[in-house]
Amino acid sequence: MILLSFLLIRSHLSYATHRPVEIPLQGLLADLLWSDPDRYIKGWEISARNVGYVFGEDVILEFCERMNIDLIVRAHQVVDFGYEFFADSHLVTIFSAPNYCRQFSNLAGVLQVDSNLCCKIFQLKPK
Repeated sequence: MILLSFLLIRSHLSYATHRPVEIPLQGLLADLLWSDPDRYIKGWEISARNVGYVFGEDVILEFCERMNIDLIVRAHQVVDFGYEFFADSHLVTIFSAPNYCRQFSNLAGVLQVDSNLCCKIFQLKPK
């Protein structure tokens, strides 16, 4: 798979960011950290955990088209096989902690992007 452009989110580097940062329960920072995709909705809905939102495939498709992004890569959400595609493969969740908290039997996923922007996903099994 060759990508023209992609966006990686979950954490960031910025000279202007002062650490540690207290995460508010609402606003841009909370939304970036706690919002999740949901196959069963359209648009945006408030998350059941009362921080961030859930969003439908339509949100991702419209955002990618408007921003000319081929793929959004995100983390932070347990997925059974280490990775999971969403919104016609315009968003992928990569979760790299196998057997998370010893409560899930999930695999770990690792995304490798080479200098030509070719992507490979590897799965790692817990011991």
